[in-house]
Amino acid sequence: MKFPGILTMSVCGLFLAAGAMISQQGPQTDPSQPAKRIMPGTPDPDKANSEASKSVDAKPFTPPVKTSDDDGPVIRQTVQVVLVPTLVTDKKGNSINGLRMNDFILYDNGKPQKVDRDVAFLPLSMVICIQRNANVEVMLPKIRKIGNMLHDQLVGQDGEVAIVSFDHRIEVLQDFTGDADLINQAVAKIRPGGQNSRMIDAVQTGVHMLRHKKDRRKVIVLISEIFDKSSEAHPKEVATDLQLNNIDVYTLNINRILTALTAKPDVPRPDPFPAGARPHPAGTSIDPTTMAQMGGAEGDSVDFIPVVEEMYRQTKHIFVKDPARVFTKLTGGQELGFMTQAELEKAIATIGTEIRSQYILSYSPNNKIEGGFHTIRVTVDLPGMRVRTRRGYWMAGVPD
Repeated sequence: MKFPGILTMSVCGLFLAAGAMISQQGPQTDPSQPAKRIMPGTPDPDKANSEASKSVDAKPFTPPVKTSDDDGPVIRQTVQVVLVPTLVTDKKGNSINGLRMNDFILYDNGKPQKVDRDVAFLPLSMVICIQRNANVEVMLPKIRKIGNMLHDQLVGQDGEVAIVSFDHRIEVLQDFTGDADLINQAVAKIRPGGQNSRMIDAVQTGVHMLRHKKDRRKVIVLISEIFDKSSEAHPKEVATDLQLNNIDVYTLNINRILTALTAKPDVPRPDPFPAGARPHPAGTSIDPTTMAQMGGAEGDSVDFIPVVEEMYRQTKHIFVKDPARVFTKLTGGQELGFMTQAELEKAIATIGTEIRSQYILSYSPNNKIEGGFHTIRVTVDLPGMRVRTRRGYWMAGVPD
C-alpha cells in the first residue's frame, strides 16, 4: 500500500507552506516585552545604527562659522607699511616746506628706520563732530556759518567730509560727501538739545565711520567743550582705536567759562511757600526792598557760581588730562580754542594749512617681532627745526 508515502509527502508540503507564510509576515515580536514606540518625525534607532555601521569612516558635519561686520574689524595681516604724518616748523611756528626724504631721521621703539618715501598726496576723509547740547546754545549760531569754510579750507577738491552732532544722542547729519551745498545744509540745521555731552562716544562714532577707508588720510575734527558727560565708551579704548586706524584728531575747544555764563539755568524747584508767606527775621518789614534782599531781584545781579565751578574744574584738569587733549596728543593733532566768529574761522584755517603742510612719511618696521605699542620719534637734521608727529601705533608681533 502507498498510503504512508503519500501521507509523508503531504505533511512535508504543509510545513513548507507554513514556513513561506511566516517569512512573508516578518519576524514575530515577543508578547512578554513592550512594543517599541517611535515618536512621529524621529528616525528609527535600529535603522540609524545600521546606516552608521555602514559609514564608519564618514566625517562629522561641522557647520560653517558666520562672521559679521558688526563684530568689528578682524586683523588678518600685520603692519607692513606705517604712515607718519609729520609737521616741521621753525621757532616761530611757521611751516617748513621743501625738505627731502634724507633730511628726516625716524625711530621706531628707539631703533632707526629707513624712510622709504614721502607720500606727496593722499585724498582726505574727515568727520566733523559738533557738540549741540544746551550749554553751547550761544555758540551754535557761529558754528552754523562755517559750512562753506569747512569745504574750502579742509575738504578740498578730492576730499570728503561727514557731519556728526551730539548731546545725549549721536546723530549723523550728513554722510561722506564732497558737495559744498550738502555740507552747508547739514551744519546749518544744528539745533540745541539736552544737557549731556557724549563727546567720547561721538569720537568713537567717527572712528567707526573712518576705519574702513583705504589709501586715504583720515582726520576727526572735534568742535566741543573739553569735558565729557555720560559717554559709554572709555577714553583708553577710543584712543587705542584711533591709533590702530591711523586717525588724527584736531579739537576746537569751546570756552567753558563763556558757556557757563551764557547757558540757560535749569528750571528751579517750586517754592514751598506761597508769595508773601516766607518767614522773615524779627523786626523787619515785608516790603519790596526786603523781599528783593532776601530772594534776589531778577536782572539786578550776576550769578558767579558757574564761573567759580569752572575755575575749579580747570585747576583740577591741570593734573588730570581731559579726553580731548589725550586724543590730540596721542595722534599728533592740535588743540585750538575760540570764543568769537573770527577766532573760529582762524582755527579752521590753521588746521587746513597744517594738514596740507604735513609730510606723510612711510616706512616698513625692521622690528616687527616686537608686539604691542611702538613709539615713533622723528627728527630733522637741520638746526632750529621743531617736529610734531604721532606718538606711535599698535602692532601684533610676528617673526620676520
